[in-house]
Parts: sequence; C-alpha cells; structure tokens
Amino acid sequence: MKKIVCLFLLVTMFLCSGYRKPYKYVIDAGKDAFYHNNVGLNYLHDRVYYAAIQEFKIAIQLSPDTQATAIFKENLGETYMYIGYPDMARVCFEDALKLYGLNFKYYLNLADCYTQLNIVKSKIAEYSVSNNLYDKIMLGVLYIKNKEIRRGIIALDDICMSEPDLLITPAIRQYIKEVSAELN
Repeated sequence: MKKIVCLFLLVTMFLCSGYRKPYKYVIDAGKDAFYHNNVGLNYLHDRVYYAAIQEFKIAIQLSPDTQATAIFKENLGETYMYIGYPDMARVCFEDALKLYGLNFKYYLNLADCYTQLNIVKSKIAEYSVSNNLYDKIMLGVLYIKNKEIRRGIIALDDICMSEPDLLITPAIRQYIKEVSAELN
C-alpha cells in the first residue's frame, strides 16, 4: 500500500511540476499593431493626445499598407483634428481613403478637414473633373459641406442608384436621409 501511495505521489509531483517547454516569444506585427492602436484609443479617451499620436504612429509602422492601416491612420487624423492640426490630419485622412475607400466615415472626416482648412471650393473643382466613383462620393459630401445640399444629395443619390450593391451604399443612403431630415 505504501508503494502505491508513494508511486501516486511521485506521478502527481511530476505532473504538477513547473516544468514546461521554454516559451518562445513570436513577434506578430499585425497583432502588435492592433495592440498599439487600442492603447492609442485609450490615451485618446483619457485626453493624452501626444501619447495617443505616438501609439498610432507605432501601429502604422508595424503594419504599413494594409486595410487595417487605414483605421490607424484615421485614428491618427482624428487625434490631430482634436488638437487643432487639420493640415496634419488631412494627410492621414487622404491616406486612409487610399488604403480603404469603402468606409463612409473617412469621407466625412476628410470633408470636415477640408472645411477647417477652407479649401472646400478648390477640392470641389478638383474632384469635379474625375470620373472615379470614390471621387464622386467625396464630391457629393463636399457639396453638402459647401451648403449646396440639394446638389450633394443628387450626386450621392446617383451613386446609390448606379452602385446599389457597393458596401458603402447603405452608409451613403443613411447620410442622405440625415441630411434630408435636417433640410426639412
């Protein structure tokens, strides 16, 4: 009986021992980029803008030129807007749109940035000559920001009619409803 108990205790000690294979830390840049983005969002929530900017920049450097980078650049641009630097935010918003042009919030933030910089009219002239669908979305939003609301609604509605299955179309329709409600 003593031998069975001793054997049982020996097996239990071996199984409960702290021996494990050494852990290898593997760097996953994408995962780390999201971590830094989330830390930046926490700093932004706490109004620690400089630290938030640095965290967003780290996230962008860890994961450059991906769809997720558009989110990081958007967050960096919003932070610059909060602290009153629309010229720096402009670059971030434009880059976010280049990386992922199907998030309507990016268009609205860029239009707000253009409004802050007082370049809406020049941007309307620039986007008017383009036949790119995404430039037409920006043009419609800029018309609305420039108080040409009916013209902007018509431009955005034309996009919704010509591209009903586009991922951004429901957000455009919702925006048209909101602007139309404010108009009435």
